[in-house]
Amino acid sequence: IDDQTDILKGALTYVASKPKYKSKYYSTGYSDDGYGVCTDVVANALRSAGYDLMTLVEEDIKNHPNDYNIDHPDINIDFRRVTNLKIYFSHTALNLTTDIFRVEEWQGGDIVVFKSHIGIVSDRRNEDGVPYVIHHNDPWQAAYEQDILEDRDDIVGHFRITE
Repeated sequence: IDDQTDILKGALTYVASKPKYKSKYYSTGYSDDGYGVCTDVVANALRSAGYDLMTLVEEDIKNHPNDYNIDHPDINIDFRRVTNLKIYFSHTALNLTTDIFRVEEWQGGDIVVFKSHIGIVSDRRNEDGVPYVIHHNDPWQAAYEQDILEDRDDIVGHFRITE
Protein backbone atom coordinates (compact mmCIF):
# COMPACT_ATOMS: atom_id res chain seq x y z
CA ILE A 1 0.00 0.00 0.00
CA ASP A 2 1.29 3.48 -0.82
CA ASP A 3 2.07 5.96 1.98
CA GLN A 4 -0.95 8.17 1.21
CA THR A 5 -3.32 5.25 1.70
CA ASP A 6 -1.45 4.10 4.83
CA ILE A 7 -1.64 7.60 6.31
CA LEU A 8 -5.35 7.89 5.53
CA LYS A 9 -6.12 4.45 6.97
CA GLY A 10 -3.97 5.19 10.01
CA ALA A 11 -5.89 8.40 10.72
CA LEU A 12 -9.22 6.60 10.39
CA THR A 13 -8.04 3.76 12.63
CA TYR A 14 -6.85 6.20 15.28
CA VAL A 15 -10.10 8.19 15.39
CA ALA A 16 -12.14 4.96 15.36
CA SER A 17 -10.77 4.43 18.89
CA LYS A 18 -12.70 7.63 19.81
CA PRO A 19 -9.94 9.29 21.83
CA LYS A 20 -11.13 11.80 24.38
CA TYR A 21 -9.76 15.30 23.91
CA LYS A 22 -7.17 16.22 26.50
CA SER A 23 -3.84 17.96 26.17
CA LYS A 24 -1.25 16.40 28.42
CA TYR A 25 2.42 15.53 28.49
CA TYR A 26 3.54 11.93 27.91
CA SER A 27 7.00 10.81 29.02
CA THR A 28 6.91 8.34 26.12
CA GLY A 29 5.90 11.02 23.61
CA TYR A 30 2.94 9.27 22.04
CA SER A 31 -0.43 9.35 23.79
CA ASP A 32 -1.37 5.85 24.89
CA ASP A 33 -4.26 6.20 27.31
CA GLY A 34 -7.35 6.96 25.23
CA TYR A 35 -6.72 10.70 25.23
CA GLY A 36 -5.26 12.92 22.56
CA VAL A 37 -5.24 16.15 20.57
CA CYS A 38 -5.11 17.12 16.90
CA THR A 39 -1.41 16.42 16.51
CA ASP A 40 -1.94 12.87 17.76
CA VAL A 41 -4.15 12.16 14.74
CA VAL A 42 -1.26 13.14 12.47
CA ALA A 43 1.43 11.37 14.52
CA ASN A 44 -0.53 8.12 14.65
CA ALA A 45 -1.49 8.31 10.98
CA LEU A 46 2.15 8.71 9.99
CA ARG A 47 3.20 5.97 12.38
CA SER A 48 0.93 3.53 10.56
CA ALA A 49 2.81 4.38 7.36
CA GLY A 50 6.15 3.69 9.02
CA TYR A 51 7.13 7.24 10.01
CA ASP A 52 8.13 7.98 13.61
CA LEU A 53 7.19 11.64 13.73
CA MET A 54 8.66 12.05 17.21
CA THR A 55 12.14 11.07 16.02
CA LEU A 56 11.83 12.83 12.66
CA VAL A 57 10.88 16.17 14.23
CA GLU A 58 13.67 15.83 16.80
CA GLU A 59 16.20 15.31 13.99
CA ASP A 60 14.85 18.27 12.03
CA ILE A 61 15.05 20.51 15.11
CA LYS A 62 18.71 19.51 15.52
CA ASN A 63 19.38 20.20 11.82
CA HIS A 64 17.48 23.53 11.69
CA PRO A 65 17.43 24.93 15.25
CA ASN A 66 17.02 28.54 14.13
CA ASP A 67 13.77 27.73 12.32
CA TYR A 68 12.01 26.38 15.40
CA ASN A 69 12.37 29.04 18.11
CA ILE A 70 12.70 26.39 20.84
CA ASP A 71 14.90 27.18 23.83
CA HIS A 72 14.97 23.65 25.25
CA PRO A 73 13.96 20.91 22.80
CA ASP A 74 11.93 18.05 24.30
CA ILE A 75 11.46 14.99 22.08
CA ASN A 76 8.33 14.00 24.01
CA ILE A 77 6.35 17.14 23.19
CA ASP A 78 7.95 18.98 20.26
CA PHE A 79 6.27 16.73 17.66
CA ARG A 80 2.89 17.37 19.30
CA ARG A 81 2.91 21.12 18.61
CA VAL A 82 1.20 22.44 15.48
CA THR A 83 3.76 25.20 14.89
CA ASN A 84 6.62 22.70 14.93
CA LEU A 85 4.80 20.31 12.58
CA LYS A 86 4.22 23.09 10.06
CA ILE A 87 7.94 23.86 10.09
CA TYR A 88 8.87 20.18 9.88
CA PHE A 89 6.54 19.49 6.94
CA SER A 90 7.74 22.63 5.15
CA HIS A 91 11.26 21.13 5.32
CA THR A 92 10.42 17.54 4.41
CA ALA A 93 7.13 17.23 2.53
CA LEU A 94 5.70 18.43 -0.76
CA ASN A 95 4.19 21.89 -0.22
CA LEU A 96 0.79 22.09 -1.96
CA THR A 97 -1.96 24.62 -2.59
CA THR A 98 -4.06 26.00 0.23
CA ASP A 99 -6.83 26.86 -2.24
CA ILE A 100 -9.53 24.36 -1.27
CA PHE A 101 -11.34 24.84 -4.58
CA ARG A 102 -8.44 23.36 -6.51
CA VAL A 103 -9.97 20.07 -5.43
CA GLU A 104 -7.91 17.90 -7.76
CA GLU A 105 -4.80 18.86 -5.77
CA TRP A 106 -6.18 17.58 -2.46
CA GLN A 107 -5.76 13.84 -1.81
CA GLY A 108 -6.69 11.58 1.05
CA GLY A 109 -3.69 11.26 3.34
CA ASP A 110 -2.47 14.83 2.78
CA ILE A 111 -1.81 16.96 5.85
CA VAL A 112 -3.64 20.26 6.32
CA VAL A 113 -2.32 22.81 8.80
CA PHE A 114 -4.40 25.64 10.21
CA LYS A 115 -3.07 28.52 12.31
CA SER A 116 -3.42 26.50 15.54
CA HIS A 117 -4.82 23.14 14.38
CA ILE A 118 -3.85 20.23 12.11
CA GLY A 119 -5.55 17.26 10.46
CA ILE A 120 -5.41 14.63 7.75
CA VAL A 121 -7.28 15.15 4.48
CA SER A 122 -9.98 12.53 3.97
CA ASP A 123 -10.88 10.74 0.75
CA ARG A 124 -14.52 11.70 1.38
CA ARG A 125 -15.73 14.91 -0.26
CA ASN A 126 -18.69 17.22 -0.08
CA GLU A 127 -20.96 17.94 -3.07
CA ASP A 128 -18.53 20.62 -4.31
CA GLY A 129 -15.63 18.14 -4.27
CA VAL A 130 -13.96 19.75 -1.26
CA PRO A 131 -12.48 17.04 0.97
CA TYR A 132 -13.39 16.38 4.57
CA VAL A 133 -10.74 16.56 7.31
CA ILE A 134 -9.96 13.87 9.87
CA HIS A 135 -9.09 15.74 13.04
CA HIS A 136 -9.49 16.04 16.80
CA ASN A 137 -10.55 19.54 17.71
CA ASP A 138 -12.15 19.71 21.14
CA PRO A 139 -14.02 17.72 23.81
CA TRP A 140 -17.40 18.52 22.22
CA GLN A 141 -16.55 17.52 18.66
CA ALA A 142 -19.50 15.69 17.06
CA ALA A 143 -17.41 13.62 14.62
CA TYR A 144 -13.75 13.12 13.81
CA GLU A 145 -14.19 13.28 10.01
CA GLN A 146 -15.84 16.55 9.07
CA ASP A 147 -16.61 18.89 6.19
CA ILE A 148 -14.79 21.92 7.66
CA LEU A 149 -12.45 23.32 5.00
CA GLU A 150 -14.96 25.79 3.54
CA ASP A 151 -15.67 27.11 7.05
CA ARG A 152 -12.02 27.84 7.86
CA ASP A 153 -10.09 30.93 6.83
CA ASP A 154 -6.89 29.99 8.63
CA ILE A 155 -5.28 27.33 6.42
CA VAL A 156 -1.52 27.92 6.55
CA GLY A 157 -0.23 24.73 4.99
CA HIS A 158 -1.08 21.70 2.86
CA PHE A 159 1.52 18.96 2.59
CA ARG A 160 2.06 15.50 1.15
CA ILE A 161 4.63 12.98 2.32
CA THR A 162 6.73 12.01 -0.70
CA GLU A 163 9.39 9.64 0.65
